[in-house]
Amino acid sequence: MGNNHIRKNHYKGTSTKRRVRILQRFIFCFEMVAVVAILTVMSFVFILGHDFVTQCDYFRADNITIRGVHRLSKQQILEQANINKGINILSVNLSIIRNTLLAHPWIAEAEVRRELPNIISIGIKEHKPLAILDLGRKFLINVNGEVFKELTASDPDALPIVSGLQFSDLNIPGESRSTSFDAVMEVLRFGQKPDSILPNRIIRKIRVDRQIGLTLFAFDRGRAIKLGYHDYIDKYKRLESVLFYLKEKRCFPDFNSIDLNHLDRIVVNLVKDELSAGDHKEV
Repeated sequence: MGNNHIRKNHYKGTSTKRRVRILQRFIFCFEMVAVVAILTVMSFVFILGHDFVTQCDYFRADNITIRGVHRLSKQQILEQANINKGINILSVNLSIIRNTLLAHPWIAEAEVRRELPNIISIGIKEHKPLAILDLGRKFLINVNGEVFKELTASDPDALPIVSGLQFSDLNIPGESRSTSFDAVMEVLRFGQKPDSILPNRIIRKIRVDRQIGLTLFAFDRGRAIKLGYHDYIDKYKRLESVLFYLKEKRCFPDFNSIDLNHLDRIVVNLVKDELSAGDHKEV
């Protein structure tokens, strides 16, 4: 009895695989269409939701709180930020408002935040003017020695005027300041102290000479105090002693200048008086 051979139907297997591949492609396409449809619906829902919450009266700003204003008014802050009561707090871009506030020359720092459901809170820190810097054009510098705006008619002018510096002396972040500028800032910081013998309010002018240092013009008649460079703590102590001595010894007339460049030889230039034999006295 001979062996029977069974022949495989290769066409049938190929046809089955083809149908499986077609079905897989169909399922893949269906899944992609479904994903696109879901994303479209979700985007539409998000747009509707965004429009709803940014136009809803529930989130209307009934209160805009402003902190840190001294020179500027609250109305000026609102105008600079370009916001008003009644605006939807979720419709505003906090980053844009902050950058807009920082564009104002008097604003050094700014913070803007929402407080649900109906409050916008603004906090600012204003520049504190320390002196007027005369570089041909006049500028205001703050307590950090930074130029923050050009002087205008509406700005405070009862500040010490610093002359003799150049643009190259200015405080540039990341670079060391010049000796002259450091000296000016040191004197101005001494003048901020409540017990300073030369408070900034009585200093009219600070003249910088790159060779001999600083000369301050202070008091009611703008009398000269020649400080030079360095050792300002000791020089202020000596100045206090000299002023006390002149006040106690009423036999001396008023003075035009006091030279403190050399601590071991302080020279007082007295106002000329008919009764005085000379106008200089060495202390």
